[in-house]
Parts: sequence; structure tokens; C-alpha cells
Amino acid sequence: MLVYKDIISEDELFTDAFDMKTVGMTYEVECKMITVGPTSVDTGANASAEGEDGDEAVEEGSALVNNVIYSNRLQPTNFDKKSYTIYIKGYLKAIKAKLQEAAEKKNDPTSEEAKRFAAFEGEAMEFVKKVLKNIKDYDFYTGESMNVDGMVVLLNYREDGVTPFLTFFRDGLTEMKV
Repeated sequence: MLVYKDIISEDELFTDAFDMKTVGMTYEVECKMITVGPTSVDTGANASAEGEDGDEAVEEGSALVNNVIYSNRLQPTNFDKKSYTIYIKGYLKAIKAKLQEAAEKKNDPTSEEAKRFAAFEGEAMEFVKKVLKNIKDYDFYTGESMNVDGMVVLLNYREDGVTPFLTFFRDGLTEMKV
């Protein structure tokens, strides 16, 4: 299994256990809403004799959550257009520096790292314009550590308005095989 970690905060953001696809400079990870709740433990007692229905007790403590957000302990955060613009400028600058460092290590202008560095700024500006234009459509999440310099993950919904997906910057991730 591959775990995708933020290169800045080193938080685990998602795994390849979830369906994902590459869209430009991002990964889109498909999500679904799942029900989580207290574990039902059969102690041998008769729930009806206790005066309550065992199924109802489990449902009371249940919650509907996004499977990727829940599994990776992503933390909600808030942005408006102005604050996201300020954040994304700093974040993209940090990612660009990491890409440049990787390209320089290879010392080969035809390497994958050099190609990513060359294409990064144009792709990033195009993507950020799209996000800023539709900023009200997104929910924002950080990794578990809530590192303000790390990646902010974007949650949006497909055209059906029901199916959630998360967007991650590919260049802001490292893969770790476990």
C-alpha cells in the first residue's frame, strides 16, 4: 500500500486504498460518506430485558463522516478568498523550491524532476484561478498536525452535488510504501 504524505508537514493525507485519478497537477481522490459509531459489544445481556432496543443504542452515537477525511484524521479549517490567496502564494513558493532542489540534484534538464519544475508555475496559476473563482464551493482541510505551512486539501462535490472528492497537489506529496 502507498501512503501519500505532505512534503512539508509530513502528515499522512491519504492512501492508494481510495480511488484516485491524476487531473493536471493534482490528484482527485474519490470519497464517500460512511457511518461510524460506538462498537456494539455482545456481553450476553438481553437488550429487551434492560428496557431498550440494542440497535437504537448503537444508532444514537453514530455519525455520518467522509471516509478519507475520517481515515486520515484531516482537520477542518476555513478560508475566504483573501486568506486563501495569501496562503497559496506561500505554499506554492515552498513547493516550487522543493521541486527546484530535486531538479538540481538530478542535474539533468531532461529528468522528470526538471520537467515538473518547468511546468509547475503555469499549471499552478491556472489551478489557483479556478479555485479562487469558485472558492465558495470548497471546504478546506489540513493534515493531523494542523501545520499552517503544510498542504490545504480541497473538498468539493461532483456535478451531481452529492459525490464528494478531495483535491491534493501532486508535487506537495511524497509516497511511502508500507
